[in-house]
Formats: sequence, C-alpha cells, structure tokens
Amino acid sequence: MPRVKGGTVTRQRRNRVLKLAKGYYGSKHALFKTAKQQVMKSGQYAYRDRRQKKRDFRKLWIARINAAARLNDISYSRLMHGLKLAGIEVNRKMLADLAVNDAQGFASLAEQAKSALK
Repeated sequence: MPRVKGGTVTRQRRNRVLKLAKGYYGSKHALFKTAKQQVMKSGQYAYRDRRQKKRDFRKLWIARINAAARLNDISYSRLMHGLKLAGIEVNRKMLADLAVNDAQGFASLAEQAKSALK
C-alpha cells in the first residue's frame, strides 16, 4: 500500500486555525500550537458569554426600571406586582426603553400600577 502524504490537508487545517486567530496578541496569532489553544479558549468564552449576555441585559433593564420607578415614588417590585394586577403585560426590555426614552409614558404605567395595588 502506497504512503499517503497529507501535507495539503494539514496545511489547510492549520491555516484555518491561524485565520481564526487573526488579530490575537503575540505568538497567539502566529504559532499554530498557541493559536489553536487560544482559538479553543475563545470558543469557550464565546459559548459562555452568549448565555451571560442575556443575564447582563436583564440586570441592566431591571436597574433602569428601578431607577425610573423610584422617581415615580414606587419600588421596582411593587411596580412589577402592580402591573401584573392591572393586567398590563409589558416585558422588562420595553419597560426599560420607556423609562429611558418616554418618561411620561412610564409615569402613566407607574400610576396604573399604584392604583391596582390599592
């Protein structure tokens, strides 16, 4: 059985990894072994952070809603409970957007939440 030379396949695989490592600092973008390690680690970070991004945005929205709610003399938890009792279904992303861009609209929602709590 003749010997198979796999040089082109190996070179393609290495070039694929080095292309993914483009822009990395120092030898991480030039040497195959370190580039491969860093590309694998970068993939782990990307996988983890795709999930973490959802948590981070939810925390940001809650902080913004809480700040706007306290300007309207109500706490975040009481606002959310009041909105639920009033039958107003607005998600946190939209509430945070209202809090930042439409203070009057948010204030009217806060008033409805307060009246529903009484």
